[in-house]
Amino acid sequence: MSKQLLIIEPAHELKFVGPFCTAVSSFMRLTNPTEHVILFKIKTTAPKKYCVRPNCGVLEPKDTIEITIVLQPFIFEAAEKNKHKFMVQSMIMPEGDVQIDSVWKDCNPQNLMDSKLRCVFELPEEKEMTLSEMAELGGANKREATDPAVPDDTPKKNVSGGGSNTSDQLLLQSSGEKD
Repeated sequence: MSKQLLIIEPAHELKFVGPFCTAVSSFMRLTNPTEHVILFKIKTTAPKKYCVRPNCGVLEPKDTIEITIVLQPFIFEAAEKNKHKFMVQSMIMPEGDVQIDSVWKDCNPQNLMDSKLRCVFELPEEKEMTLSEMAELGGANKREATDPAVPDDTPKKNVSGGGSNTSDQLLLQSSGEKD
């Protein structure tokens, strides 16, 4: 295998910041600093846990592409903390009219360049979470239900059967009273 021609940012680690009960994204940037057209392909040790877009492609000379890597929701276990890895494979596109799929299948391993990145999972401390982060997780609804100090000012649909929602009806419904 040859030395990687692409500039990969980050170079060694992909950082995913939890909580991991929702999808979490990380980004990778590939830059082709050469005068050659470069083919790239991204592989992972855990293909069912990640969605990579684009996961392969063609990089023209001096071009850059941003890759989005989405970690699917899962229950975080410390044992999985550093197990997942990604590999960026690349090669100079052969001259002439070629089918990209067959180029990958038939390539000489000596012409293939690869770089490995490990995944790092970080959990934020709960006390540092903002209300907006809690709302994104659905935690705000749980807190509102148990904490009377947190007002529920979400407009409610009028369930009385007729008329329009007036501010009085909204106020009564949000306080739990019926008209």
